[in-house]
Amino acid sequence: MSTAPEATISIPSPVSALSLGPNDTLCVGSEDGSVRWYNLPSTKVIKAAKLLGAEIASIAWQLSKKNEPVAIWVASGRQAICMPADLQKIIATVDDASASVELGQDEDDVLNELSISENGKQLAFTSDSGCVGIVDLSSHAITRMKSRHNTVCGSVKFIPDRPSELVSGGYDSALLHFDTAQGTILSRLDISAPPPSEGISLSPPFVLSVTVNPAGLVAASTADGRVWVGGGGEKRPISKKKRSRKWEGLREDEGFWLQVADGPVVSSTFSDSGRLFTCSLLGVITEYKVKRGEDETLQATKGWSVVAPTLEKVNAMAASQSRVVVGGFDKDGKGIVQIFQAT
Repeated sequence: MSTAPEATISIPSPVSALSLGPNDTLCVGSEDGSVRWYNLPSTKVIKAAKLLGAEIASIAWQLSKKNEPVAIWVASGRQAICMPADLQKIIATVDDASASVELGQDEDDVLNELSISENGKQLAFTSDSGCVGIVDLSSHAITRMKSRHNTVCGSVKFIPDRPSELVSGGYDSALLHFDTAQGTILSRLDISAPPPSEGISLSPPFVLSVTVNPAGLVAASTADGRVWVGGGGEKRPISKKKRSRKWEGLREDEGFWLQVADGPVVSSTFSDSGRLFTCSLLGVITEYKVKRGEDETLQATKGWSVVAPTLEKVNAMAASQSRVVVGGFDKDGKGIVQIFQAT
């Protein structure tokens, strides 16, 4: 693993969202409401969407059954905006959007993460009010879950192979697992702070990111420097356990904690079934291999770790099988994207 980035991209405004699509097509969203597309490893902008309104909080790819890009959905302020993938314009505006759905319920209720179901039929969203909801992508009908987080909800992911189940994470230090058809909570995990060590008081364990791999493993990063990995919902080829009626990924007795950083872990993401990447606010990227030991106990082995140079603070991370991308801003407040080889 090289400690130097494969490439660095500079943009005028701080980076606020990243998403890697098929063939490592990178979408970069920034605080000034613009989105830029790149075909990695090239750092040349291939197209951009400008003046989408507020800061870009999240970008989600909508793919066809053949894994080809259909569109990207962008969270900007209270709106989820859809930009078609085959847009021919080099510089597009909100007028070129194929859809725009207002999801925030009042002026302060801005969107955070967007996530698209495996079957491509639903878009999940979270917002500052703690709301978790879904949008039917054929009708744009909105369904909000009957329960919500007590404060900001920043993260949401669908459970693979379970299109009517999703998991969300909030600043109330809770992970909630929903049945989207009923709008009800199926399970939850309330995270408590660890006992203070050597008198050091860290941030509360707000959940800053949630990731679920194709086998149903879940990982959640917190503001107090930790990552929780849960294996209760993992599909195992040799398992004698019958598939449960609902995903059991939030079972506390089936999970463990990783101490990753001294400060907030802004992002965690699975790139494939065995590798988990984490990134701290100050740009420390770490790889973990998560697997089961001979006794079937889930464990994580720390791999490589690298510090992203020139980044003052990291706001977002994305990973594929071959690359890890982080974005934020430099000491002058300008946007920076750094791309690393993941092997």
